Amino acid sequence: MMRSERILVTGAAGFIGSTLVDRLLADGREVVGLDSFDPYYAEVLKRENLTGALAHPQFKLVEADIRDSGAVSSVFAQGSFDAVVHLAAKAGVRPSLEQPAEYSDVNVHGTTVLLEAAALHGKPCFVFASSSSVYGERKEGPFVETDRVDRPISPYAATKKAGELIAHSFHHAHEIPVTCVRFFTCYGPRQRPDLAIRLFAEKMLRGEPVTIFGDGSNTRDFTYIDDIVDGLLRAVDVDLGYSILNFGAGRTVSILEFVEVLEKELGVEANKDFQPRQVGDVSTTFADIHAAGEALGYRPKVSLEEGIARFVKWLNGDR
Repeated sequence: MMRSERILVTGAAGFIGSTLVDRLLADGREVVGLDSFDPYYAEVLKRENLTGALAHPQFKLVEADIRDSGAVSSVFAQGSFDAVVHLAAKAGVRPSLEQPAEYSDVNVHGTTVLLEAAALHGKPCFVFASSSSVYGERKEGPFVETDRVDRPISPYAATKKAGELIAHSFHHAHEIPVTCVRFFTCYGPRQRPDLAIRLFAEKMLRGEPVTIFGDGSNTRDFTYIDDIVDGLLRAVDVDLGYSILNFGAGRTVSILEFVEVLEKELGVEANKDFQPRQVGDVSTTFADIHAAGEALGYRPKVSLEEGIARFVKWLNGDR
């Protein structure tokens, strides 16, 4: 067991990134955050995410694109890193259907640029944020890391699997320790405004209908942000060679069930607008988390009910 003292976090201003940065700083680590402030959603929200970190003496923000090899090399040249947590990406399944080339450029080329810099500058432990979307369409779970994942149903999913493969090639050629973590439907405070729980909650509070694609029976492994970040904190301190691990809650909830929990916490009844199922959406996500438990001691603790309660408290202004 090692302890990574100086860590690079890409996508540092995002939902998961900024939460991780705050936890790393609270744990006494030095953090360099890299973010391009992509206009996928409002920059002001991302800046707000970093309010605490920017006031911390152990944090430095670098505004740059991961595809810019010169900028990335400069970041690595300014001091050695013990670990890199690569969260920066073009996110979202549905938008990737409309911008497949852009998604490939950022998620695949950008990841390669980072790995190349890591190989040239000390070979730090590299934690790559993959996604449950790589598992594709399947009716039953839980999903195990050894399952076949060669049938992605969106360009986003394909780029995440490509990232895992590229990372493996760098591990093999340069002996970079790589842990690929497949996130399962993360939610909580600072959640992106386009993601279901926040999107639904804000519409419900405004009295607007919430769009449910399909009949609401699709299930998701909703995983609270603190549980995801707990896993990442452990991942930066362990050399697992090359490893792929699921970070989920290990349980499933239907879309209609999670809407019911939201209704209870918000005290508002949802006006449900059922629409045809969307291309790229999968029927279920369901993580087998035994491997992460064995490798990292990963043990999610927050129930959906508790997680939604915390999220609603944040949404109502307790930040």
